[in-house]
Order: sequence, then structure tokens, then C-alpha cells
Amino acid sequence: MGSKNKLRRFRENETFSNVYQPTRDELINEDFDIKGNWNDKVFKNENPLVLELGCGRGEYTLGLAKRFPNKNFIGIDIKGARFWRGAKTATEDKMANVAFLRTQIELIEYAFASNEVDEIWITFPDPQIKYKRTKHRMTNAAFLERYKAILKPEGLIHLKTDSEFMHGYTLGLLHGLGHDVLYANHDVYRQEGSPKEVTEIQTYYEGQYLEKNKAITYIRFKIK
Repeated sequence: MGSKNKLRRFRENETFSNVYQPTRDELINEDFDIKGNWNDKVFKNENPLVLELGCGRGEYTLGLAKRFPNKNFIGIDIKGARFWRGAKTATEDKMANVAFLRTQIELIEYAFASNEVDEIWITFPDPQIKYKRTKHRMTNAAFLERYKAILKPEGLIHLKTDSEFMHGYTLGLLHGLGHDVLYANHDVYRQEGSPKEVTEIQTYYEGQYLEKNKAITYIRFKIK
């Protein structure tokens, strides 16, 4: 993507009422007054709040929002030029249950209050296979603690990935830490009974993985 294109998307994001772009300082200094008030100030209802972390173009956020109109969805990514497409589509289609937040996942507990979130989706994250990158792996123990800080006690986390490594790493960690694995499937498109929200919503890159016969894995779990 050219720099002119990126700048145009950044400028357009600033005009969307469904896009929120607090600075790092605003979050850390607790100057982001939407924290703890997402349903009241943004969605104007008390419906369950669902996050997609690393949402990219926002395809999964939009797909979930269409499937579950009685839930509120927030796509989160640091790259605003990516989620511009999702924000624009949600604006054009007047999807009142969709918003986008530009921030780092590491700052998520500064953007949401304790017990504010009902579900978290992590879709096709970078598995960060190299040892030096493990601190950035989005299902490591430190990230799980961040999620726990904002989830309701019975809150759910979903991991959908094309990485067998990420799937196996996460399962092993969850079992080792004593968390509740509610469902796990290492090939959702080739096994009967897979959840429809997992198989009937696909991202652009997921379609490419499937064309190459790559297995798509899924885990649903709770943090104790």
C-alpha cells in the first residue's frame, strides 16, 4: 500500500464515528473516558461486548456482528490503514453494533474496565515462533492475565489459527495453567459439528489457506 493511500485512509478514519484512536498517554494516564463505558457511550445498550484482537481488515468483526446483532463488537488493531476497510463498510451499512479501536494489544486493560468484556476473539495471530518473540505471542501467560483483567468471570476466549504450532502451544499452556478448555479442534473444516461462527465466517487470507489445504484450528476456553 502506497504512503498516499495510507494517509488517505488515516484521514478518513478520523471522520468515522465508529473509530476510536486514543494515544498511548491518554490510555496510560486514564484520560480515555470510554473505558468502562463502551456500551453506554458507544453502543447505547447493555448487550454483550465482544472484542476481536488483531482484527486486520475487520472481516471477522463484521462477520460476527452480522451473525449476532444482539452483541456489540469492537475490532482492535494498531494499524488503522488496515481496519479502515471494516470501519468504512460498517459505516456504509449502518451497522450500529460495530466499532474499531486503534491501539496495541499490550494496552488493552487501559482501554477496557474490569468485567466489561464478555468475549474475546483472536483470529490468525502471528505465532511468533522464534524464541526471542515469545513475549509477543498473543496467548502467552502475560497476555492471558491482561484478558482476565477485563473479562467477566464467565467470559470466553476464542482462538482461530492456521498455525498448528500456535494451536498446540496454546492448548499445552492452558492445560498447564489449569484453565478450562471448552472446545478444541485441529481441523474445523474437515470435522463434523464445528461451530458455525467458526466455519461460516472467513477472512480473505483464510480463503487462501484453505485453497492450499491448510488446516484451520480452533480453541474455545475460559480463564480461571
